[in-house]
Amino acid sequence: MNDYALTELNKEKGFGGEGLTVDREIPIIDMSDYFHRKAEITEELWKAATEIGFFQLKNHGIPQELIDEAFFLSGQFFDLPQETKAKYPMLPGTNSGWEYKAQVRPSTGTPDNKESYQITLPRMKPLWPTGEEVPMFRPSLMAFERHNWALAMKVLSCFADKLGLNSDFFTAHHDPESPEYQSTVRLIHYLGMEDAKPEDFKFWRAGAHTDYDCLTLLHQRPGQGGLQLCPGKDAQGRAIAWTDVPPLAGVITCNIGDMLMRWSDDKLVSNLHRVRMPKPDEYLGPRYSIAYFAQANKDAVLEGPEGKYEPMTAHDYMQMRLGANFGKK
Repeated sequence: MNDYALTELNKEKGFGGEGLTVDREIPIIDMSDYFHRKAEITEELWKAATEIGFFQLKNHGIPQELIDEAFFLSGQFFDLPQETKAKYPMLPGTNSGWEYKAQVRPSTGTPDNKESYQITLPRMKPLWPTGEEVPMFRPSLMAFERHNWALAMKVLSCFADKLGLNSDFFTAHHDPESPEYQSTVRLIHYLGMEDAKPEDFKFWRAGAHTDYDCLTLLHQRPGQGGLQLCPGKDAQGRAIAWTDVPPLAGVITCNIGDMLMRWSDDKLVSNLHRVRMPKPDEYLGPRYSIAYFAQANKDAVLEGPEGKYEPMTAHDYMQMRLGANFGKK
């Protein structure tokens, strides 16, 4: 019997096993001179997105200084006392604010070993920490958000071209000036494992899942690994072959999300990933990462050119996915 209304979630329930670890080449795509090289970049992105669903971007245009600032301020926020962070809670269905071990993946049934803080701009008025708590947090993170939005729109424009849509089709449906905007920056702090008991390492820092957006841009810190991807499944659809994704300096790791997979009639592939626990001989300290989730505006209708899926608004889709991860089906 299916527990969820969405096919994606019922598939995800079976993805919790450890599986095998194999080496794979993860495409690294050069985004430099975008407007003159767009046709070339488009073909490289399309190949990666239709075959493995993951790729990494270099020469992406987001200043490294801005990325470093975002990580510094993320650390400053997570170092605040629990009672201070609790003033900015992530309320049900909002995908905005702070949560601590609240995300339970359908694949594992156990909470991720992390805390996170979500920035979804139209909902942030009561959720920004004060300047006394974290100086310059809001202006720096808003600048970081906008740079990631611009890069995501470049990638999505390439996909629009291949799908036979207007080049700015996805940009129009990710309009940050609209009150319906629901793209999100997520600051993530995976808890350190220095004093963990042996049984703690049996769980996951983030259980196996697919993202429920259109496109994810993930910033990692060199030396803080653990991200794994898995495009391979067995005959029963279970994840079997995982690959470590290196946290390379100056490189952004990207993956296709379920929203875009539906929108493209399954041409663009949303594949599994997770964050494994560190091994005994690896860095055991806290792990920080920052994701930008390009999620279509709430009023966008997800309807592919071939009509493979019933039309659904991006708002309804997001509510079903958030409910499955944060406490209700």
